Order: sequence, then C-alpha cells, then structure tokens
Amino acid sequence: MAKKSNTADIGFEKEIWKAADLLRGNLDASEYKSVVLGLIFLKYISDRFEVKYHELLEEGDGFEEDKDEYTSENIFFVPQEARWSVVAEAAHTPEVGAVIDNAMRLIEKENTRLKGILPKNFARPELDKRRLGDVVDLFTNIQMKEHGDSKDILGRTYEYCLSKFAEAEGKLAGEFYTPACIVRTLVEVLQPYSGRVYDPCCGSGGMFVQSAKFIEGHQGNINNISVFGQDSNPTTWKMAQMNLAIRGIEADLGKFAADTFFDDQHPTLKADYILANPPFNLSDWGADKLQDDVRWKYGIPPSGNANFAWIQHMIHHLSPHGRIGMVLANGALSSQSGGEGTIRENIIKADLVECIVAMPSQLFYTTGIPVSLWFLNRSKKQAGKILFIDARQMGTMVTRKLRELTEEDILRIAKTYNEFQAGTLENEKGYCAVATLDEVAKQDYILTPGRYVGIAEAEDDGEPFQEKMERLTSELSEMFEKSHQLEEEIRKQLGSIGFKI
Repeated sequence: MAKKSNTADIGFEKEIWKAADLLRGNLDASEYKSVVLGLIFLKYISDRFEVKYHELLEEGDGFEEDKDEYTSENIFFVPQEARWSVVAEAAHTPEVGAVIDNAMRLIEKENTRLKGILPKNFARPELDKRRLGDVVDLFTNIQMKEHGDSKDILGRTYEYCLSKFAEAEGKLAGEFYTPACIVRTLVEVLQPYSGRVYDPCCGSGGMFVQSAKFIEGHQGNINNISVFGQDSNPTTWKMAQMNLAIRGIEADLGKFAADTFFDDQHPTLKADYILANPPFNLSDWGADKLQDDVRWKYGIPPSGNANFAWIQHMIHHLSPHGRIGMVLANGALSSQSGGEGTIRENIIKADLVECIVAMPSQLFYTTGIPVSLWFLNRSKKQAGKILFIDARQMGTMVTRKLRELTEEDILRIAKTYNEFQAGTLENEKGYCAVATLDEVAKQDYILTPGRYVGIAEAEDDGEPFQEKMERLTSELSEMFEKSHQLEEEIRKQLGSIGFKI
C-alpha cells in the first residue's frame, strides 16, 4: 500500500476525476458514477469517525466504540470492519470489491439514516479490481490534516465529479445536475438565511449545498434552515442523500424516491424558499389523472407540458411570505398552447411574479434549450411591478460547448434585484427594466425580457458625426479605387490567355 502523502490540494478534484476515468473500463458513466461517489462518501465518513475515535481514545474512558458518542455529534458510526484502514489494506487484493461492499452494508446497518442509500456493487466482475485498488490508494494518500477540513475537500470533490459525470452523460444527466453558476444565481438573489428550504425535484441536492455555502459565506448558521426535498429517480435520490451527508446538511428528502405530482412527500409543507430546476417541457406527466387537483389554482396544466404544473405545485407549497427561484425553458415565458397563456396571466394578475432573468445559451451540459430564471414572491416589496433582466450577453465560454456565468455576472444580477426591491433601480436599455402589470397586460402577459428592456444603445466613441462621415466616405472612396484597379488587372490577365470580358 502506498504511503506517500498526496499534497495536491487545488488539483485534487481533477486527480480523482482522472482516476474515475481510468476506472471506467467498460462501464457507462451512469454506472461508474455510483462507484466513485460511493468511495468519496465512504472515505469521508471514515475520516470523520477516525478524528472522533482518536479524541475518545486520548480521553481514556473507554468510550471509543460507543455509538452514542458519535451520533450525538452527527457523526456516522463506522464499525471496525468498515473502516477505511480495512479497505486500504485490501486495495491490491482480488477481494477489494467485496470488502467495500461489506463496509457499505455494515455502515447502513449501524446508521438508519443511510439505510438502502449506499452503493453495494463494487464486487461485480466487470469492475477492474486493479484500477479500483489504485483509486483506493489515491484516497488513502490524502492526509486530511494538510488540507484542512475533510468535509470541504471531499465535498468539493463530490461536487466536481458530479459536474464531470453530467458532462460525460450528456442529455441523460439533466435530471441530477444543475450547473453551479445557475444555482448560485438563484441563491444569491433569494438569500435563504433561515427558514424552510424546499426543492420538489432536487436531483443530487445542489440547491441545498449552495444554500448552505451561502449561509456559511455570510457568517450565518446552517442550523437556521430546514431542508426538504424530493426526487423521482432512485439513483439520483441516493446521490442527494450522500451529497448532503458529506456537507453535514440534515435533510428530509421523503421516505423514498417518488413522483412529486402523484406522491407528494411533503403534502403539508409551506416553505419560505423554494429553489428548483424542474425537467424542461416534461410531457405525458399524468395530467389526465390529476384534473381536480387542489394545486391547480390558476388553471389546469396541459398534459403535453408540465412547466405550469411545476410552477403551481411550488406556489401551493409557499408560505405567506415565501419566495421561489426556479429555472424554466423559455417557452414558458410566451406559450399560449394548452391554456398556458391563461395560467401565466392568472399568476401575473395575482402579483406573484417578481423578476424574470433571460439567461445566456450553452449553460447546460445536457441541452441547448435557452432558459430563464423566474422569481416569485408572496409579499413583494414592489407591488404591481416586475423586474426584467436580459443576461443573454453574460457569461464566459469555458469549453467549446459550455458557458459559465462569472462571479461578477452573478453578483451583478443579485445587485440589480436588490436595487429593484429597494426602489432605487434605474432602467438600463438592453439589460434591465421595471414594468407595471398594466404594461405587461399590453404585451398579452408575455414575460420575455427583451420586450421590456429593449436594445442597448451603441456606445458613443466621441468622434463628431461630421468628421466620422468624412473619414468613412474617404475610406470608401479608396476601396472603390482599389476595386477598379483589381478589376482592370483581372481583365488584362484573362485577355493574355485569349478571353475578353
């Protein structure tokens, strides 16, 4: 077993991803995702346990194997045969997969919160055990004391690997991963300091992780929020549980993975903040079986598209002062089909829509569909008004196919929203505008920001108009002269070989 210390800190996430890529072999990204993320989780809880274990050992009272000593501090109890040292010893044996599977089973048995959540498929024949041993080595070599909090480095790694898996899986990944820059924009605008935070289609839990980061970054207390979520995909639901456990976030994601429309896991919840990225334009979602549902206060959503079913589900779960930040395909801004225009009109007339942000293209690994952010608020500070932001020119291309909003972009959007709430915002052509509900009504309740913000004025370069026109006409005259010379030269060359024009 390798003993050298791995001192790579910033590049550590990339190293893990490189190892994951080696490990893949013949497995699909969706399969080896659970392998890599499962190992990160196992290492994390084992490290947390070891720190506490050695503290108790030093105290000398014999409580180091007392489960209550760990659970009282929200530390998962790791039985002896499940500890990382046992896994590390078996790294280069054919049994390494079976040892990891056994560790996962033992941990689940001792910690009811993790029951049925951890992956237990490391022993399968198609998983290359030599490569698996190399990945185990990589984890073993991390000396956490040199990196600070293991929760932070492994949490970062978990998040980085989620994003890379989303990239590798392409269109299949949208259900579990929302790009961090989009989530950060929602969180920076909503600022969920305290209260109940809910995501009805939580994927791998990114909304909750970013909310926790926001609170920690502003010297708040993570215990001031209660987290509620739900997801219909069993694998994704398990990933969310692990992602949140690594971050030390207590969450109620329902008893099991379930369809939000048909098996609402939080029927009585009234949330203070709802953050969500529901599946875009979901069709055949079961509208015919939910015609009389109490949630459809503003109109029955069409069976061909669930966008307005998601919006109304969230409004239904909103507390009297609650706010929503959600991602929707741009079609929802203007669609009139299947009664969507009427539903949108009713929601606008109820003065729930507070802000619409048109986002740039190419933000998602999974789709090129242009999206917008919708912010709804039950107690708007600017009643009867809606803020429109056109952010389509923002962002930086980080790869040939992928764009990201920069920190500066995100903070600019949040600042614009805050100034609107404070009543100090001035319209900026091509970027932001405040419209009254009467003005929106004149636009047939269509919420496309471009209709309201207009086109940015061209910057004045300081050159007087008369001088500019003289300069440009002079340049044009020179170009015409050059073009005549070239035309004459072509005629001469063609004539020399017997052709005349």
